Amino acid sequence: MMNDTVFYHSGPTLTGRVVRLMPGYAREMQVGHALMSLLQAGTRGGAPRRFKDLRKAPEFLVTPLRLRDAAGRLCEVEIHGHLPQSALEPSDHIQVTVIRPKDRATPPKVERIVNITTGQLLRPRIPTLWSHIGPALLLQATLGLTLVGVVAAAWTAAS
Repeated sequence: MMNDTVFYHSGPTLTGRVVRLMPGYAREMQVGHALMSLLQAGTRGGAPRRFKDLRKAPEFLVTPLRLRDAAGRLCEVEIHGHLPQSALEPSDHIQVTVIRPKDRATPPKVERIVNITTGQLLRPRIPTLWSHIGPALLLQATLGLTLVGVVAAAWTAAS
């Protein structure tokens, strides 16, 4: 019988088979990361945030991933950000590159996953304003600034 104690791998890479992709949950960013995420303020759609909500730090998705390494140990890592639903299936053979967090009580953070079974390279990313902008919004902003410049030049020429 295999030992089901969860092990946090300390090396930079871990190879094993997917046991379970646990349900994801939201985690608040640390203060240093919260300052960086001020650029994300425009990515949230819907109603404006209330004052009470503004005091909370921004959140990101964390999905725990359990896999069994070659020695039969049950290892847990965390995926920060989003992955396609079908990217990892139970029993897929994967190689995970991890970053060890400062807090040794939390599982390592996944930097990239190579799904050896399907041949996919997966890089989970936390969405930011820049990843959501896209060419259409960038073109719209450029045209808007050009139009404002033309109107301002015409107004100063008429004065």
